[in-house]
Amino acid sequence: MYIHKFGGASIKDAERIENVAKIIKENLDKSCLIVVSAMGKTTNAMEQIVQLYVDNKTAQAFEVLGAIKRSHYEVCDKILSPELSSHIKTELNDIFVEIEWMIEVPSEDPYNYIYDQIVSVGELASSRILQAVIHQLGIDSEWIDARGLIKTDNKHRNASVDWEQSKNLIQKECKPKLEAGKMLVTQGFIGCTSENFTTTLGREGSDFSAAIFASCLSANSMTVWKDVPGVMNADPAINEQAQLLSKLSYSEALAMTYYGAKVIHPKTIKPMQVDGIPLFVKSFLVPKDPGTEISSLEQEQSYPPIIIVDDNNIFLEMSSKDNTFVREAKLAV
Repeated sequence: MYIHKFGGASIKDAERIENVAKIIKENLDKSCLIVVSAMGKTTNAMEQIVQLYVDNKTAQAFEVLGAIKRSHYEVCDKILSPELSSHIKTELNDIFVEIEWMIEVPSEDPYNYIYDQIVSVGELASSRILQAVIHQLGIDSEWIDARGLIKTDNKHRNASVDWEQSKNLIQKECKPKLEAGKMLVTQGFIGCTSENFTTTLGREGSDFSAAIFASCLSANSMTVWKDVPGVMNADPAINEQAQLLSKLSYSEALAMTYYGAKVIHPKTIKPMQVDGIPLFVKSFLVPKDPGTEISSLEQEQSYPPIIIVDDNNIFLEMSSKDNTFVREAKLAV
């Protein structure tokens, strides 16, 4: 069985969703689990709703939510049959109405709790649309709610996974269906507490979700689909001479991400390394291209210079004019 992760850029509009569905139909084994992010900039818009709600700007929050709903409904009308579109829009309305109920009344709940309950809706909506498109293509598929599978603690916006409980649930609910040849579509980024409150998994949470499923299912491989050819030795948006790295070891990939490379997060790579599961990074724009393979390489690789630009990192060079470090005195600000 195989795990595939599609990010927000790959499903940002109707055309991109149809492209992903085509990739799934023509290139992927049916015995696979698809993890998706929210569509395009939906997460940013959801974050705007959170802030407006916290600031007691209810009318403006409803305006932003209305725009999100309309954009999702328009996608349904554009790529689904009238009957299926009507059905999916009803399901989406049931998803969005949970936000409406929440923002109708003032809340004294913590910001991070509010954030998780609202922002998580983006993944629920996008995954439902993609599964409907796949179904329309005749693929035996099923939508599943990741919140019933990935269990976490109560630390909202950066929840820690209960690996044992999550593994038991994922194997029980997903493994038989995958082994029977069914394709499963679920959400990245979200989980759930023992009290059934939605949580999110922090930065790069959707990629990490895919890694959780891959690890718990002992997957053959995991593929992350990006808008770049694979892992590059530099950011192609900054450096036109950036080169594709066709193969990387887990340790090299971890080192790159640690120092600021943003294509994959260390939290995603580590479960793959522990379980020895190959991780592929491929382009959803050119799906036939091989991309990058991250695995346990038996032979040492020769890499071009790795160039990482990160505006958030500051490097300091410090020297002492006395014997401070000899005396092991602690540094203080």
